[in-house]
Amino acid sequence: MVTRSVTHQGSLKALDWLNVFLADIQGGVGPFLVVYLTSSLHWNPSQVGLVMTISGLTGVIAQTPIGGLVDRLRQKRSLIILAAVLIGISSIATVTSPSFPVITISQSFCAIAGAFFAPTIAAISLGLVGRGGIEYRIGRNQTLSSSGNVAAAMLAGLIGHFVAQAAIFYFMALMSVAVIVCALKIRKQDINYRLARGGDEQESKEIEDGKEKVNVSKFTTLLSDRRLLIFAVCAVLFHFANAAMLPLVGEVLAHHKGGSPTLFMSACIVTAQLVMIPLGILVGGRASKDQRKPIFLIAFLVLPIRAVLYTLSDNPFFLVSVQLLDGVGGGIFGVMQLLVIADLTKGTGHFNLAQGAIGTAVGIGASLSNSLAGFVAKSAGYNASFLTMAAIATVALIFFWFFMPETKSTGYPVSSESGLATFRE
Repeated sequence: MVTRSVTHQGSLKALDWLNVFLADIQGGVGPFLVVYLTSSLHWNPSQVGLVMTISGLTGVIAQTPIGGLVDRLRQKRSLIILAAVLIGISSIATVTSPSFPVITISQSFCAIAGAFFAPTIAAISLGLVGRGGIEYRIGRNQTLSSSGNVAAAMLAGLIGHFVAQAAIFYFMALMSVAVIVCALKIRKQDINYRLARGGDEQESKEIEDGKEKVNVSKFTTLLSDRRLLIFAVCAVLFHFANAAMLPLVGEVLAHHKGGSPTLFMSACIVTAQLVMIPLGILVGGRASKDQRKPIFLIAFLVLPIRAVLYTLSDNPFFLVSVQLLDGVGGGIFGVMQLLVIADLTKGTGHFNLAQGAIGTAVGIGASLSNSLAGFVAKSAGYNASFLTMAAIATVALIFFWFFMPETKSTGYPVSSESGLATFRE
């Protein structure tokens, strides 16, 4: 057993920067679409909700087959590059031809591209550090992604305020180029393909010793895992309640007189991401020592509280402060979801396919959330929409508390304080 080489450390550094820049195009400026459609193009909540629902459903359809594709293909970097190119083109199309059909199609392409990122980054991470270092690595990914979100949100807010809201999408296209550069700097030789798709350490050794048998379970094995199905329901309920909240806040800010909606939206994103920056490392560290469920439960607990707080005032500064809870819930969920899936798919060879399947479930919840929230907001107002999300969040909390089992098992060696796994070259 030897530690990873200097070149492998270079791949890990490239993965660090990839998480930072990927946040810029995946989540850092995405919420500004709502502000752009509402304040610049003057779309009503129903139109905004329809676009987000259509693009969300497109992403839902893509999630599971893309997860399976990530399992099958060794060219992980190429998948990241392809998705980044797609987002760059779609972002430019959004502002050069701002019609309902073009924006709907371009955002649908963005959703397809986004479906590649989460499973591919998780696969590369697992393939680089192994199971002994995955908690630390996922936490580090979350921290770096949040840092990228902060930088992107601040830059996007300034660009939208001092240049134009449409210029934000050119910024996304530029960041897509940075993502491509970072992906190319990860050496494909450093990625353990078997681990990256959810195989175990013993399987990797057998392949390296010349044995050609690959132990991959049937997909029906995943479907028969009661714990995975329960977790899928939990994920659907969480995102059903959560997905529409920030877009709703964006619409409230866009209609508020006084101040810049893009700057306040930037502040909403920055506030949440600043909480996530230390939280990623903290959660990753605790998850390597403690059980999963108590940590995960906190994310479900803060969700209904946050939804109710949004109804107390439409003051932009108050709305921004409530985003602290978004950082807590989102930060915990982002780390723990991947760790739970890794627990449940150990040795199956379907780590990324399971991510895609859960992603499909999550996408259903998110799409329904945006559609329902837009309908309720148009019919009964924004407060009614927030209270509807709070009710769904309460159901999610109760279901997770009583039905979700613990998934962590012992036996994964943590190699070092850096969280890097060791393996036989």
